[in-house]
Amino acid sequence: MKFFLDTANLDELRKAAAMGLVDGVTTNPSLVAKEKRDFHSLVREICEIVHGPVSAEVVATDYEGMLREGRILAKIHENVVVKIPMIAEGLRAIRTLESERIRVNCTLCFSANQCLLAAKAGASFVSPFIGRLDDAGHDGMDVIAQAMQINRNYDFQTQIIVASVRHPLHVVQAATIGAPIVTIPYKVFEALHQHPLTELGLARFLSDWEKAKPSK
Repeated sequence: MKFFLDTANLDELRKAAAMGLVDGVTTNPSLVAKEKRDFHSLVREICEIVHGPVSAEVVATDYEGMLREGRILAKIHENVVVKIPMIAEGLRAIRTLESERIRVNCTLCFSANQCLLAAKAGASFVSPFIGRLDDAGHDGMDVIAQAMQINRNYDFQTQIIVASVRHPLHVVQAATIGAPIVTIPYKVFEALHQHPLTELGLARFLSDWEKAKPSK
């Protein structure tokens, strides 16, 4: 499984990248707005920290506008993946941008049908939002499983990104069903390696060592 970090914060990215476990980054307008930075320069810096796909989202909602923004974003760095929303105009833009060898991440997906359409349009990535589905009383992981089966049925090459991850259990569930990529907030990334019994065990080991270690 590949781990993408869902953030636009450079400090978080540097800390996570130093562990050698981050394979890519996803951003969105909300995350970028928090940083109060020039969008394009921020994306460029992110690409210099994490050497993998970096999703940067358009804000236009019309076909021509999405193409225009997408082409500009793609020129920032070779690792940029253009995020396009799952709307009718977006599907048109996905097909055009992918035909120009510009990779696209189709975002704001909430159903297997939407994932199917994104794959059929040729998107390099598709991002079903499982956390928001769970919040609305649905089982978001069902959509992931269905989308994965559809990809297998028709040999689609679109990579599924498990998005809108709320907690470490989502990561376990995604890994258990074989999801290829999960994008996670930094706080969830940190929580993955933490467990109270690990901390307790380490404290005991160190305490015992202090009692038993040879004196100088």
